Amino acid sequence: MGCRAGWAGWQRCSSGPLGAQIQGCWLEAAARGCGRWWLRWAPPAVLSGKRLVLVLRNGERSPAGRLGMAGHGAYALSRGNPSDTEASLMTTHVSLHMRSPEGPVCARRPSDDEAIAQRAWKAAFPRLEMLSSGEPADESIVVKEGPGTQVILMLTKLFDFNLNSVTESSLWRSTDYGATYQKLNDKVGPKTILSYLYVSPNNKRKIMLLTDPEVESSLLISTDEGANYQKYRLSFYILSLLFHPEQEDWILAYSHDQKLYSSVEFGRRWQLVHEKVSPNRFYWSKMGLDKEPGLIHLESSISEGQALYVTCRLQNCTEANKGKPFPGFIDPNSLVVQDEYVFVQVSTSSHTIYYVSAQRDVFTPMKLPKYTLPKDLHVISTDENRVVAAVREWNQNETYNLYVSEATGVHYTLALENVVSSMGPEGNVMVDLYEVAGIKGMFLANKRLDEQVKTYITFNRGRDWRLLQAPNTDLRGNNIHCVLPYCSLHLHLQVSGNPYTSGNIASKDSAPGIIVASGSIGSELTNGNVSVFITSDAGNTWRQIFDEEYAVLYLDQGGALVAIRHTPLPIRHLWLSFDEGRQWNKYSFTSSPLFVDGVLGEPGEETLIMTIFGHVSHRSEWQLVKIDFRSIFNRRCTEADYQTWHLHDQGEPCLMGVKRIYRKLKPTARCVMGKRYSVTMTSAPCDCTEADFECDYGYDRRTDGKCSPAFWFHASSMSRSCTTGTTFLRSTGYRKVVSNNCTAGVIAEYTSRRQRCPVQAPRGLHLVTREGTLTATLAANVTFLVFLEEGDGSSTSVTLDFGDGHALTYSNVSSVDGGVRHVYKAVGIYRVAASARNHLGSDAAVLYLHVTCQLDYIHLVAPFVAVRNKEVNLTAVLWPGQVGTVTYIWWIGNGSEPIITLEGSVACTFPQEGVTTVTVQVSAGSTILQDRKTISVHEVFRSHLLAFSANLDDHNPEVAEWRLDLSRVIRTSLIQATAVEEEQLLVAVLPGLPTTAEFFLLPDHKPTEGRPESSTAQLDQLSEALLTALNQNLVQFTLRPGVHVTVYSAHLSAAPQVDTSENHSGSAMLMLLSVVVVGLAVFVVYKFKRKIPGLNVYAQMQNEKEQEMISSPESPTDSTPDSQRGLVASSEILDTEFNSRPHVAPARFHRHPLPPRGLAEPASVRS
Repeated sequence: MGCRAGWAGWQRCSSGPLGAQIQGCWLEAAARGCGRWWLRWAPPAVLSGKRLVLVLRNGERSPAGRLGMAGHGAYALSRGNPSDTEASLMTTHVSLHMRSPEGPVCARRPSDDEAIAQRAWKAAFPRLEMLSSGEPADESIVVKEGPGTQVILMLTKLFDFNLNSVTESSLWRSTDYGATYQKLNDKVGPKTILSYLYVSPNNKRKIMLLTDPEVESSLLISTDEGANYQKYRLSFYILSLLFHPEQEDWILAYSHDQKLYSSVEFGRRWQLVHEKVSPNRFYWSKMGLDKEPGLIHLESSISEGQALYVTCRLQNCTEANKGKPFPGFIDPNSLVVQDEYVFVQVSTSSHTIYYVSAQRDVFTPMKLPKYTLPKDLHVISTDENRVVAAVREWNQNETYNLYVSEATGVHYTLALENVVSSMGPEGNVMVDLYEVAGIKGMFLANKRLDEQVKTYITFNRGRDWRLLQAPNTDLRGNNIHCVLPYCSLHLHLQVSGNPYTSGNIASKDSAPGIIVASGSIGSELTNGNVSVFITSDAGNTWRQIFDEEYAVLYLDQGGALVAIRHTPLPIRHLWLSFDEGRQWNKYSFTSSPLFVDGVLGEPGEETLIMTIFGHVSHRSEWQLVKIDFRSIFNRRCTEADYQTWHLHDQGEPCLMGVKRIYRKLKPTARCVMGKRYSVTMTSAPCDCTEADFECDYGYDRRTDGKCSPAFWFHASSMSRSCTTGTTFLRSTGYRKVVSNNCTAGVIAEYTSRRQRCPVQAPRGLHLVTREGTLTATLAANVTFLVFLEEGDGSSTSVTLDFGDGHALTYSNVSSVDGGVRHVYKAVGIYRVAASARNHLGSDAAVLYLHVTCQLDYIHLVAPFVAVRNKEVNLTAVLWPGQVGTVTYIWWIGNGSEPIITLEGSVACTFPQEGVTTVTVQVSAGSTILQDRKTISVHEVFRSHLLAFSANLDDHNPEVAEWRLDLSRVIRTSLIQATAVEEEQLLVAVLPGLPTTAEFFLLPDHKPTEGRPESSTAQLDQLSEALLTALNQNLVQFTLRPGVHVTVYSAHLSAAPQVDTSENHSGSAMLMLLSVVVVGLAVFVVYKFKRKIPGLNVYAQMQNEKEQEMISSPESPTDSTPDSQRGLVASSEILDTEFNSRPHVAPARFHRHPLPPRGLAEPASVRS
């Protein structure tokens, strides 16, 4: 399959959850275009800090800068540092020695003993133009405008490694195909630093240059093949561009801040399309599939783990006209739009569901064999109405299995197991699978078998695979004893683990049957002793042509081959073959050895011009040597120079259901085919045999080659859309291989048979949510999907009970394929039940749905002071009060083990005096919030309520921070008026109006030597002193200038005492107040939580039912209520931090089966 704009596939580039790479294209996913340019890098030691940017011809560059395979056989395997290579848009090269700015240099000629003709050298070495004196360039972009033009553009850049940036750039233009060059810096701005160069894929006269965004954000546009430019400022930084495949002026630009812009004027004006767009996840519409040509498919990021698939109009992307083809969230970086298919994936806590839409229809889960259980899945190809997917199954770590689908892309069967894979430099998956150009249905793959990697070949799209027969003789004519299956030929289709070492393969559409690849002979593929092999008959027989690694370039549509040794040493020779690699002639292309950094050829296989670029020494500048091979050929090919060639597989002529006969150049002919040559192929259909059919979904191939039902598959099941009075296709266990054109024969025996739909009872009723989850958000749409595995859907009525008092009944299962929507208005766990019934029977399915809302914050209600060995209540108050299923985790003091409850209240006692810390964490869904309080524990204490002059209420904002500050002021005033020690006095301002507070008198921190009565007496004396000062209006403070507040003793305490013993009869009023408040909050929480029904059961949309596991919380955060929020007025006690004191021993917990009842509801929360 040829390269084209769009998502990466077989010979395309790809990256991401659904994107994979195979040999044939090695570019980042951003470089959606593929070109026909060949490049090979020297090792890093030879590069000397230089780098070359290959510009492809498809209107888009790759900002990541990875260079690789670029079309069938036109390969470019990067050998240098990956950070020093970039891929972009376009190609063609010249002879240039960048040193002095002016003055031509005489062309160098070969020595007399070289075998090349003098006239060939005149054409091969035109005048060399010297570019800038003392102007080194470590990066170069070379562009050939297109077929039929002599214009070449070159952009050179100087990278300063100390500054880590480009400091200079120069733009050069040739109008005589590289004979001379003109520097255009004055036309783009002498101080302008250029970054990238683009050519419109639909109009080669239109050029776009991007400036370095670190200096300025601008672009320059030319409409006359780069002769003149106009500069336009940009308000954003362009990271990548995507040109429309048909409209020459339509461009999409992706910015550094994840915004997508569009232009319909070739970049002169830009309009924002959408924000928060995922990188490289935007696509143009496809004519014939999408409703309008200006439609854009994109993935919009919602949160860290969620995205949306959105369709948008080019110039009018508003919320009103946005489309959402997939009703729900998808995984980030999972949208793939390729050909007639759209793919997304949705992950839940336990598994991932992959969805496909064919012909822009509704999305359907992709059905792999039941127990495939994929850990990873990548779509590789969507050619010819079939999807090829690479799946890493549950028991695989380094290999993938290949699966192929039918036309809808839904049902998949196994094609090949354990295909070798590796990770690319950017984390992208690279699969060792290569589609041979020019021959439909032919592939090569590297498979791991018994810890050995072997190369296999197929001629029928993966239906059958076999090993490669090794050559009979080596390069020197010695016999090779290699017997199948113990020994065979193995090829480097993709370098596993290291894409910068040897390993390449090439084939051409214009040269069917010719494949050149490096590899080894033996029991397995090795990286040592690499040789180069060629086949002229599509892999039936192979010949060794070099015993070390060489790079091979196709000339004249495969009529000639050029080979250059790949070595870190300088070279001056190349090899040329006119007979499909049987004989090679050695030529010199330079008089001085050159470190070869790469080779470039003209666009297309018909090229007879190539450019070798490199440098003479490690410190020299780039040198480009243009070689024109046209002079070597003295005539054009005639009909007598061609012969017929019959494609076959080890003698079998019927491949993919036809016999194919190709018209090829004779190996002995030495003539030019030219651009008007086209491959001619005639075909005749064959009778169908069993070899033309592969196993259908749910069937496995046995050792005898027959397909039988898998143990998990119910062969009697039929389409759920089957209705009484209509027919359906019952599988025979086979389906014809895609694109197979056989006729007659056994076609009737193996083709699915049409039968009438029987009337039967409903069986296999499934009920799931569209997202495949068991949770829903309050007040949001929930879409339920109901379907049958078997039964007449048209005569079956379905009742769907949503569990909240609402139900729906409809009579045709298929009439609501889009799902049933429902909105829940209250938090809870709902039992959603579906029942299907007809006159023959019924079936039912149940789903327990958790409806939740976001937990905003929590507040821990706890007493400030507690009596030793007296039980106190701790309560967590939530806002909002009902958020769904909640788990409470309680940490007391230094205890290492928490107490976990489903209730928001616990009771505990504290056995030792001191200060202890209580922390509660509340887990609701993926949210965890916490609050913390400190409690002072004593044997005895005294407390009393305080009142204030009325003017204080006018300045009470009812926020916790204000109460904390006021508590410190009151405490200071009490100490000043009575000389009470600071350690013995605590003050808490209570929430609500009128403003009230309470003071606590604590025992002296000094040891009482076993005389608690002395502590009690001392507390009584201090209490009397404080009350006396309060009654005499001696306690006052200034709130603000002009606002003086007097503190009084309240006549009655707010609640009875907690400690009812004689010793505490006058001082424990606050304790019971705390208990009352705690009970109040717990009652409210409990009152609502009792309404939540019970169990958690999960049913998924697969053939088996599994138990759903509740995921652990992901992002625990501390609760920090906003300073302007009030808390529940009757249940909040002041947040007071105590001085550091020794921690007490862990408290003893008591779980209350029921919270206190009969209490009033708490006051409303202030905003």
